[in-house]
Amino acid sequence: MPAFFLILYPMISIEELIKLAFEEDVADGDHTTLATVDENIIQKARLLVKEDGVIAGVDIAVKVFNFFDPQLNIQVNIKDGSAVKKGDVVLEVKGKARSILTSERLVLNIMQRMSGIATYTAAINELIKDTGCKLLDTRKTTPNFRIFEKEAVRIGGGINHRFGLYDMILIKDNHVDYSGGIEKALTNTFSYLKNNQKQLKIEIEVRSLAELEQVLKIGGVHRVLLDNFTPELIKEAVKFVKHHNQITLQNIDTEASGGITLNNIRQYALAGVDYISVGALTHSIKSLDLSLKAYNG
Repeated sequence: MPAFFLILYPMISIEELIKLAFEEDVADGDHTTLATVDENIIQKARLLVKEDGVIAGVDIAVKVFNFFDPQLNIQVNIKDGSAVKKGDVVLEVKGKARSILTSERLVLNIMQRMSGIATYTAAINELIKDTGCKLLDTRKTTPNFRIFEKEAVRIGGGINHRFGLYDMILIKDNHVDYSGGIEKALTNTFSYLKNNQKQLKIEIEVRSLAELEQVLKIGGVHRVLLDNFTPELIKEAVKFVKHHNQITLQNIDTEASGGITLNNIRQYALAGVDYISVGALTHSIKSLDLSLKAYNG
């Protein structure tokens, strides 16, 4: 397992997710394959690219094949993160025909979605790569598929935000409103972390320059989330935060979110914000068209 998973996702196992996925799909047997294909037949298959994009999920595909049948032989031709075009052969697999057939759909489901995410992430990242602004994902992911989706963002050149609710404090507008305001939300947070001996970074969402000023006056945060600000307001907010950092010797980062599209993301990045988070990286993508085809060769 790559170190990436061990560091970022200590609470879950890739193998466990693969096991659950097979249980969901196969249950008491792939009866079509069992009924039609002799158990001793050895065959080959190629994973083909049917449209241009960025490939992702190759390492996971190998894990899926090997989990179901360790005797399958997989030859990887194209690595994760590579640009691919229609007709490319990503990998070749050889072994029991039954094992290839039963594993096929799970491999494709994972790789198609991951490749779609990586392709879209790479396209957006290309628009802002020269600005110094970093592209973030969000928690707007598919339940029980978050590991794969966030890995796809990373493969596409983006950066993972927090993985779950446990690895960072992110105070959103509802937290502020339910707790009775920004000051109460922050003082409650400081007390909670101290009382529970936790060292977590704190980010807080602000909806106006007035709220931003209030946060900076209180201090103690690592990042401010500028929600639904225009690029013009972002410029003003970033200037305000940078001036505050210089005076207080703090290092508070800025993040923009909300209403950001392919058409305006560059404007936001050029406004000087440190990060831009885009939920559409994982919740509104089109899967990349791939197929697994038998061949003789």
